[in-house]
Amino acid sequence: MYTLLKSEVGSFPEPVFPQGIDLGEEERKARFRLYPVSVVYAVQLAAVLALSVGYGHGWRGLAFLALGVLIWGPVEYLAHRHVLHGVFPRGDSRYSRVLHYLFDASHADHHARPWDGLYVNGHLDTLIVAGLAMPLSLLAPPWTASVFVAAVLASYAFEEWVHHALHFWNFDWRYFQYLRRRHLWHHSPRGAYTAYGITSGLWDVPFGTRIPEAERARLLPARRAA
Repeated sequence: MYTLLKSEVGSFPEPVFPQGIDLGEEERKARFRLYPVSVVYAVQLAAVLALSVGYGHGWRGLAFLALGVLIWGPVEYLAHRHVLHGVFPRGDSRYSRVLHYLFDASHADHHARPWDGLYVNGHLDTLIVAGLAMPLSLLAPPWTASVFVAAVLASYAFEEWVHHALHFWNFDWRYFQYLRRRHLWHHSPRGAYTAYGITSGLWDVPFGTRIPEAERARLLPARRAA
């Protein structure tokens, strides 16, 4: 499905903005790709929370839910920066070839064609991770690791919906407008190596990938008069 390898194209390609494409059709295509994991991870989270309540540890389950949601912030940032934007040449070792096969084709197509519905959202990719992590998490008490893993996966699905919205929707909320503008900056020729956070710009600050101050000021939506 992917057509571009990061190790071959070098830097991220300059995006091609919508010209002669049906944005409504691309939005529907992207949205339908996102439904399966959204349903699976929502049901999974509900099931492990119900199990926690059934064992009489509902509050502890909620604590691990909160921990999973909190940990998603740095995971989102690091995965976007070092996996999706990482370059993985084939190399000579088995390790480098595995990384090349798994990750080198990811994300370059999305930057080349930001409104192509086939490349906006994750699809079934993370089900492999879920298929490994969830059974292992059940070795711990059911109100602990399983809730944490389910919360991380549900947070991933939520982040993908936010990403979808930033590309295709246009809510009249000031914070949404800021996220949308900073993400479009990330897709600009100058911004591909800044603003890795999708749902928040928090982790770009300590890791030094924040949008330059002058540009950041221009991205802030004007406050409406009272």
